Amino acid sequence: MKTNKLRTILLASTAVLIAGSAAAQEVIDLEAIRVESDAAQDSLGNVEISAQEIEERNAASTDELFAGQSEILASGGSVIAQKVLVHGLEESNLAVTIDGARQNKGAFHHTGNVPLDPFLLKSVNVSSGLAPADAGPGALAGIIAYETKDARDLLEPGATVGGFTGLTFGSNGGTFRRSAAIYGAQGGFEYLLAYSRQTGDDYENGEGTVVGGTEPDLEDVFAKVAYTTDSGKRFEFSAEQISDQGLRAFQGGFPRPDFDYLNSPTRPTTYLRAITERTSYSFTYTDENPQGLWAPTIQLAWNEQLLDAESAQGRNRSLSGKAENRFALGSGVLTAGIDFFHETATNTGTSATAGEEELSNIGLYAQMRQDVSPRVSLSYGLRLDSQTYTGNSGQEWSSSGVSVNAAADVVLTDRLTLNLGAASVWGGYELNEAALIGLNSAPVYGDQITSRSTNYRIGLRYEQGPWQAGFALFHTEIKDADDPFTTTGVAAAYDITSEGFDAKLRYTGARGYIEGNWTYADVSVDDGPVGTTAYYIGRPVGHIIGLSGAYDLNDQWTVGGTAEIALEVDDVPAGYNPLESYEVVNLWTTWTPPAYDALTLRLDVKNVFDTTYSGRGNDGVGFSAVEPITEPGRTFLISANMKF
Repeated sequence: MKTNKLRTILLASTAVLIAGSAAAQEVIDLEAIRVESDAAQDSLGNVEISAQEIEERNAASTDELFAGQSEILASGGSVIAQKVLVHGLEESNLAVTIDGARQNKGAFHHTGNVPLDPFLLKSVNVSSGLAPADAGPGALAGIIAYETKDARDLLEPGATVGGFTGLTFGSNGGTFRRSAAIYGAQGGFEYLLAYSRQTGDDYENGEGTVVGGTEPDLEDVFAKVAYTTDSGKRFEFSAEQISDQGLRAFQGGFPRPDFDYLNSPTRPTTYLRAITERTSYSFTYTDENPQGLWAPTIQLAWNEQLLDAESAQGRNRSLSGKAENRFALGSGVLTAGIDFFHETATNTGTSATAGEEELSNIGLYAQMRQDVSPRVSLSYGLRLDSQTYTGNSGQEWSSSGVSVNAAADVVLTDRLTLNLGAASVWGGYELNEAALIGLNSAPVYGDQITSRSTNYRIGLRYEQGPWQAGFALFHTEIKDADDPFTTTGVAAAYDITSEGFDAKLRYTGARGYIEGNWTYADVSVDDGPVGTTAYYIGRPVGHIIGLSGAYDLNDQWTVGGTAEIALEVDDVPAGYNPLESYEVVNLWTTWTPPAYDALTLRLDVKNVFDTTYSGRGNDGVGFSAVEPITEPGRTFLISANMKF
């Protein structure tokens, strides 16, 4: 039976490739297709944070990176604790990539999934629900795609070598961030070498109370080299190692850096060294000047995430790759290919029963994007995935599934456009939490189950001159979402739902912009409200309003800011208190000396009103058993950045 399934997959993919080969005649720019435009993608729930917006936020962590984006939340505290939530669903339910390379999840539920320093990010694309087939497997609730800069993004026009250095001092906790890079290009070769370091002490919240275990201690080493031939064939290799090694909160021998402390006299908080590391390697081949039939991309990536924190020790590894081609078909582009991953979760502790699990996936996919008429633009695709899961006992389970998606951009009038889409995504199996595999005894596995999600979105966008407005309804439902939080190997599953709306209003002028986002997300698990310790599932969101803006006063001065407003949430599980509302404002200004435009000086005032609050994405908020992390109080940052 399994052989017949694989034969069907192979025959279907071959038919797609043959059809594409027969029709491909010319190269079509994918971004020229209207459904792929920034405005259409934004209405479909696919948010892009550009290089300019990343620079404006002056982000030192994932938490700061998404400031002003109401549909995307990140938990606070130190880097080791930070997780990203999209419409209240934890990022473990999304496909996360860096430069197209698949990222495995973290090793322990009290720690984050993908440690990150944003200093070299070029863009972040976040898709809430409607993931295309070529985004990769397992995109149950969407995707998060980080893209880093290369030498071409940083070099001045006509230059063959360059560099930058940056220094930032923070008043709250005496933080000190420094970064530097050197890059160049000559004769088709290019290189980028970069380094960043963050140090300091624990910060104080708005009440002046020191929040223990929040000292920054982050180091990031990054390298990217590439060669592009005269005909446009590009070979690129990147490597990165990022580590956080600060003193973090522990209770009962386990790290809990996502909490301030437990309300338990038998488990007092101590502060011990906790290490989390991510090491990534990626090779990518692309043709930047395709002619006729072939416009291929080939990628191979390896990724490791390590946690070494007393009783919680684990390692997640991922080997992944893909080979795809873009075929020009009339008024559209068909992307078809094959991808794979092989992942392991290993308990690296000293327990005699500590073990390892494996998960392998091979997928075939095709995604068509086309303008079918002057008013209708479509994107639709298909994925077929086959997985094998191997438990610590050596037992194996195999299954296959189909994922489909479709989205449309329909012009109703010169100013009004309808956007709608739907997706059914097969999620497959899930590795258990690495640090818990065989922690106390050898796992005894029961039947393993696979997950599936359904996603819907419909909305309108309005554009007139400098004004843009949008409103959309969304619904994401994940059936049989696996719970990796187990030491026994017995599979547990939940049904998760996130539904609500996104609204947006933006004005873009000649010298700046102002934007407001408003998201309401009702997140539930097994038909009840979700709690703030629902690891691998999500968090309660309610109403979130995000504001952002920037304005060029002249060629030397720019001012801007972000704000987040969270309304009270009273629909919480038993044992939880309602989540309190809060408002937080961040302001900044930059100055470039008129006689030396390579230097930029910047002043940030974060949490202007010195508000004491726990961010809506933080763990344990409203839960009587814990005291949640509160965010930094008013903080002044002084930065100097110089290019050479």
